Amino acid sequence: MDSILKFNTIKSYNDFNKHDTLHPLVSIVDLARADPRESRKMSYGFYTVFLKEIKCGDLRYGLNNYDYEEGTLIFLAPDQLIGENIPDNYYQPQGKALVFHADLIHGTSLGRQMSNYAFFSYQVHEALHLSAQERDIILDCLAKIQYELERSIDNHSKKLITANIELFLDYCTRFYDRQFLTRENANKGILARFEALLTDYFQSDKPQLQGLPNVNYCADQLNLSSNYFGDLIKRETGKSALEIIQMKTIALAKEKIFDANKTVNEVAYELGFKYPQHFSRVFKQRVGHTPNEYRRLNQGS
Repeated sequence: MDSILKFNTIKSYNDFNKHDTLHPLVSIVDLARADPRESRKMSYGFYTVFLKEIKCGDLRYGLNNYDYEEGTLIFLAPDQLIGENIPDNYYQPQGKALVFHADLIHGTSLGRQMSNYAFFSYQVHEALHLSAQERDIILDCLAKIQYELERSIDNHSKKLITANIELFLDYCTRFYDRQFLTRENANKGILARFEALLTDYFQSDKPQLQGLPNVNYCADQLNLSSNYFGDLIKRETGKSALEIIQMKTIALAKEKIFDANKTVNEVAYELGFKYPQHFSRVFKQRVGHTPNEYRRLNQGS
């Protein structure tokens, strides 16, 4: 069974979970109403947020013993894949799901802000784990959305529904910031692995074969999504992951540039720059001088 169970509309997902459709573009689904189901790969043609009742120890969601354990939020962007096909493995879904179609938010404040909610591109094991107080706030936000869904649709419905979804996501942003802080020790371990990864990369022949390391490559090697990795690095260091990579590259360039047997072009190629002009431009942006200027100035000192 390698097929993917695809839901293109809110109604199709509601029907699958034995849930009434109160609005064609948004729903809060009580997953406990659904029938037991076989483990399947699933994809949704809309934004999906799962509130799971998961206790500490369920490794599918990346929980560690320093995490809060009163609930877990998982965020999926449209067409993102989740789950796996396991024949004859049936389970009873639990928790709630907030689902909303992109058509709902066009022209709204939420629509203009969606790109700021980077956690919709996080991996499942980068889920948000809630404290009891945070869970209460999340449930209150969902209750306000449900209240609007149970009313007759009027001229205020779209504004109030999208405003409450935006409030919900703003709280999630705050709670993720808190989670980055409570995982400080684990994050420092990732920073150390990031540094070691860059060192190993530049000591190998990968720069000549693959070019400069990029953020996607580093995140993949650390088993993190690019967005989660970038957000973590920014919060821990105040610099973007790209800035850290460039700083490492320039630090190595400063060492290599004093090798009298190498031209600036050779240094550029050794570091993974496809074009020496690009190397010179990045070097000048970071150092204030071109590589040749930097070499002359320091050799004369």
